[in-house]
Amino acid sequence: MPGREDMPSTLRRSPDKAQRTWEKTHDSAVETYGEGERSHRTAFAAVKHEFEKVGDHWEPKGRKGPSDAQAAGGGPERRAATAGGVDANATKDHLMSVARRLDVPGRSSMTKPELVKAIEKANDRATRKARGD
Repeated sequence: MPGREDMPSTLRRSPDKAQRTWEKTHDSAVETYGEGERSHRTAFAAVKHEFEKVGDHWEPKGRKGPSDAQAAGGGPERRAATAGGVDANATKDHLMSVARRLDVPGRSSMTKPELVKAIEKANDRATRKARGD
């Protein structure tokens, strides 16, 4: 199936449920929209409702629901910046905990939006390192 073949490496390093969510949603989206960016965005949206990106992989969120403003509103006509898998709707305490795990410097003095951006950057670095980039 295309979902298994097109699965991003970050999901390959993630729990089975995240992989199944990606695969099933992607394959369904391919049937509806065809192969391409829209199918990938749809699959990521489904993953982001139950998982958040931490470093180079995805982990279950404590709650289900949209992870950022784009996921909450969605739709092909509406393009808003995403948080790259960071659960921007999480509490500041949760974001601080994730930042601590990722060893984000200066995290204790950051605002919630600053934490989201710093975690997103730390996730990107971890993903590049895991891929060998």
